[in-house]
Amino acid sequence: MNQVLKPLSKLKEGDHAIIRELKKGDLSLKLMEMGFLPGETVFIDKIAPLGDPISVKIGTYLLSLRKDEANAVMVES
Repeated sequence: MNQVLKPLSKLKEGDHAIIRELKKGDLSLKLMEMGFLPGETVFIDKIAPLGDPISVKIGTYLLSLRKDEANAVMVES
């Protein structure tokens, strides 16, 4: 079965997904340092009215991401 990956930014409030990969680039190291690691479950807490920023929960951490940062996180829901 093929997994369907999509950017974290495509999820809606209340959704959860498993992080599968990070897009390569300078941003990936920053995201990994914040806990965005493959295999981790991420929960969409809140999304600002215009879609930016996005509040997400990973483990016990509640983090705010810009939309371009969320686009770099590929998830499987």
